[in-house]
Amino acid sequence: MPYTLPTLPYALNALEPVIDAKTMEIHSQKHHAAYVNNANKALEGTPFADLPAEQLITRLNDLPADKKGPLRNNAGGHVNHSMFWQIMAPPGKGGGGEPTGDLAAAINAAFGSFAAFKEQFAAAATSRFGSGWAWLCWHAGEGKLKVCSTANQDNPLMGEAIAGCGGTPILGLDVWEHAYYLHYQNRRPDYITAWWGVVNWPKVAELLTAAKAGK
Repeated sequence: MPYTLPTLPYALNALEPVIDAKTMEIHSQKHHAAYVNNANKALEGTPFADLPAEQLITRLNDLPADKKGPLRNNAGGHVNHSMFWQIMAPPGKGGGGEPTGDLAAAINAAFGSFAAFKEQFAAAATSRFGSGWAWLCWHAGEGKLKVCSTANQDNPLMGEAIAGCGGTPILGLDVWEHAYYLHYQNRRPDYITAWWGVVNWPKVAELLTAAKAGK
C-alpha cells in the first residue's frame, strides 16, 4: 500500500512556544508530505512497494541503483518524521519533565545521569553540520543506549555502513533548518534547549520497551 501522511497527534499550535504553529504546518504538511509523495513515486512498479517504510530503509542495498538514493532520502524522511511527531507532546500535557522507570534506569546506566545524557545529545545535535538528526538508540548487542547523529534524512535503521551509526532509534531530533528557522533563525542551540520541554518521555519509554523486545 502507498505510504500516507500521518495525522498529527495534537493541534498545530499545541507545542507552542517551543515550536510555533506555522513551523509545524510547513514542516508536517509540506516537507513531510513531499517525502511521502516522492517515496511513493519511487516505489511504483517495484517489488518493494508493499514493504513498511521502516523495513524498506533496512534494505537499501537490495534496491535497484536508481531507486536507492531517492528512497534513502524520502522513505528515510517519512520514517524520521513519523517518529518525530510521536515523541513530542504539549508542554505540561505529556511533554517535558524527565524520564522515569526503565527508561531512566537505562539512561543512567549508559550516561551516568539524565543531565549527562542531555549534554551529550545536545552536543550531537549542535555539532551536526548542515541538515540532519540527533538520535538516542538502543543497541541490542551491547544492551545499552547510545547517542549518535546522521546527515540529511538518514536513520540508524539503515545501518552504520550507510548512516554512520546504527541501533534502534527511540528518540530523534530534527535539526534541519526548516524545523526551527522561522522561530529561532540561526540559533540552533536555543531550539535544542527549548525542545526538551516537549519531549514525550512516556512514548520514548514505549519505544525502548519495543526495541528491547525486537519489535
